[in-house]
Amino acid sequence: MNNITEKLLQMISNWKEGFNGAYNIRENGQCAGRQSSPNIQIDSKDDGPGLVIHIKPGTQKETVYIPACVTHGDVDDLVYNDFYVGAGADVTIVAGCGVHNDSEEEARHNGIHRFFVEKGAHVLYQEKHIGTGTGAGVKRIDPVSDIYLSEDAIMEMDTTQIGGVDSTVRKTNAVLQARAKLIIHEHLMTNGHEKAKTDFSVDLNGEDCGIDLISRSVARDFSHQEYHSQINGNTRCTGHSECDAILVGNGTVNAAPELFAGHIDASLIHEAAIGKIAGEQILKLKTLGLTEQQAEEKIIEGFLKG
Repeated sequence: MNNITEKLLQMISNWKEGFNGAYNIRENGQCAGRQSSPNIQIDSKDDGPGLVIHIKPGTQKETVYIPACVTHGDVDDLVYNDFYVGAGADVTIVAGCGVHNDSEEEARHNGIHRFFVEKGAHVLYQEKHIGTGTGAGVKRIDPVSDIYLSEDAIMEMDTTQIGGVDSTVRKTNAVLQARAKLIIHEHLMTNGHEKAKTDFSVDLNGEDCGIDLISRSVARDFSHQEYHSQINGNTRCTGHSECDAILVGNGTVNAAPELFAGHIDASLIHEAAIGKIAGEQILKLKTLGLTEQQAEEKIIEGFLKG
């Protein structure tokens, strides 16, 4: 691995000269390191770029790391990763992508992940995206997540992108069976002329399954964000979608939450709020000795952590 990769790994996956447990490190479209564990097997796909990751039933409190890094321009990295999580397992998956570009050419990573989570399993999925470098070349990250939750399965997704990525299209599709739960927390900030599009689509097919989707974003400068969520309640189920956005400078946001109730016992709700930071919040922090800029940063920091 080169030095840029190591710096990106520190930012996206808490790299400290190595990982404990199973991992695969991807650098500019190639494998830069791999290790399986007794309960987590990582293999290359036979039919294209990507991984097949098998987690044994009953695996408890283990972590698998699958970070991807692009360290220069003129890279268009596409990878397909499939996760098979056995029944009753309780694991953490740490993903994330860092794109560094000092050139005039585009640098892009597109990770397409499929999750097959068996009965009663629990997955915590953590994903951080970051862009660095001083070149004029565009830095793009376009993740796709396809999620299939069996009965009583639970998946928690915590995704973060805080600046540096010029363009991103983030797509998440999910199908839930009986009593399955999907919890998604998205944290997003755009700066300059960056563009970000988020698209969620969830089919609630099994009785008493549920989705809780919360997106918090900040659009600064001249950046633009689009948010679309579609929750389809096809049986007795619960669905909640919440999109909160703060505008700073000339940032713009288009939010379009959508609900479909296809069953009389589908209980669905959506919330969307877009606006600037309230003046009284700034004033209150200024009385504590902060400058206006410091107060604004403090409010944004707390908002994105919420």
